[in-house]
Amino acid sequence: MEKYVLGFDIGTTGTRAMIFDRKSQEMASAYSEFPQYFPQDGWVEHDAQEIYDITLKMAAEALKKGNIKPEQIASIGIANQRETTVIWDKKTGIPACRAIVWQDRRTLPICERLKALDGENFVRRTGMILVPNDAATKIAWLMENREEIRHGLEEGDLIYGTIDTWMVWKLTEGKVHITEPSNNSVTLLQNAETLDYDAEILKVLNIPRHILPEIRKSSEIYGYTEPAQFFGASVPIGGILGDQQAAAIGQGCLKPGTAKNTYGTGSFIVMNTGDRYIAPSDGIFSPVIYTKDDLVSYGLEGMADVSGAVIQWLRDGIGMIQSAEEAEKLALQAESNMGVYFVPAFVGLGAPYYDSYARGTIIGLSRGADKRHVARAALESMAFQVRDSFEMLERKSGMKLTRLRADGGGAKSDFMLQFQADILGVPVERPEITETTCLGGVYMAGLAAGYWDSIDQVAEFWRVEKSFEPTITDTQRQDQIAMWKKAIERAGGWLK
Repeated sequence: MEKYVLGFDIGTTGTRAMIFDRKSQEMASAYSEFPQYFPQDGWVEHDAQEIYDITLKMAAEALKKGNIKPEQIASIGIANQRETTVIWDKKTGIPACRAIVWQDRRTLPICERLKALDGENFVRRTGMILVPNDAATKIAWLMENREEIRHGLEEGDLIYGTIDTWMVWKLTEGKVHITEPSNNSVTLLQNAETLDYDAEILKVLNIPRHILPEIRKSSEIYGYTEPAQFFGASVPIGGILGDQQAAAIGQGCLKPGTAKNTYGTGSFIVMNTGDRYIAPSDGIFSPVIYTKDDLVSYGLEGMADVSGAVIQWLRDGIGMIQSAEEAEKLALQAESNMGVYFVPAFVGLGAPYYDSYARGTIIGLSRGADKRHVARAALESMAFQVRDSFEMLERKSGMKLTRLRADGGGAKSDFMLQFQADILGVPVERPEITETTCLGGVYMAGLAAGYWDSIDQVAEFWRVEKSFEPTITDTQRQDQIAMWKKAIERAGGWLK
């Protein structure tokens, strides 16, 4: 009986299930969005049970499309939105409240408190910068603001996990409560060097150790699905990665100095630094990319909270377009951006600024500007944000990045990737499989189950679909960068 590996990419706006064979060929896939909840300005929430139900629904759809039986799955891999915080009853499996999504900004006062207390020390210890994304601050907020949750956590009736932890716990019907270092390294809970929970940060935020999942490797057999949860089959769960580290693995960025950017809801550029841990600074943080056996691979990462979501806003927020493809068509109709710059700081600015008080800004409008120029500026904003982090990664690592590998939904845009190459001054490569986030989790799961032999073997599966070369002069590049920085200044600190 032929075997396959099933991967879940549980993102911020939807879930994708994909099935791959031994040659890393996609056999089937299924995708569905899930609801977003915005109860207050700056708050973003998910229903964890909805995420679980939709993920299983997509698994069933992918199996049906590929005519594959559940027992033909050799291993399951999970790549997930990071830092999103789930609290649930360990007896009933019912969430105690909606999950607080990584984009949520309600914990900004806690971050400011930590910065004032001993910010540099906390950043150095954990490898993570002090931003509201951090799951540790979300747990602290819930304990400070929800009496019933604080009581449940202190008494041990409620437990915590990120989306990976939640999914494994549900699939195993509560038998396995775990996470792994790539996810945990961006929560502010984990010590960057010991890869265990950091006792100092737990003490400062009054987070009980007993609510936290066990930290395992990124690639190992954690447990098996309960047949009642997975279509009658007991299947090993063998790989977990935070979505951005998963994309780096799926892109074959396994050597120091290689880098990828994922254009999803947000934008995430990850650079491999090998076994060298470089402490965070200047808005760049230092995640673990993966662990396997005795190997630990570190990286540097720059993040923008809003990337592809800017196109979603053009569609859903103001109804300017009906689809992402329409934004591309409009942008191609404009010979230039006509001086229009779009800073999509809907929830603040990401790396290297990390200004949670910034807000979205469209600037440079004239009577001749129209929706073509706004669409073009929106797509260009995705590339400008990557360029800001790209420059800082080179400076911190001391390595010269000679190319960038691109993936995620936004990487389907030829216009945007060409502009990305132009504004970086280096080639940008798009792989045959742009959903490399799912692929990274699949590789970890397959390696754990012996489906593939080594990490070097899976690295050879990466294949380029199209390469974009720079086409503008350095003077043109610097002129546009200067205007972008002026637009950033105008958007900064708006809420202060």
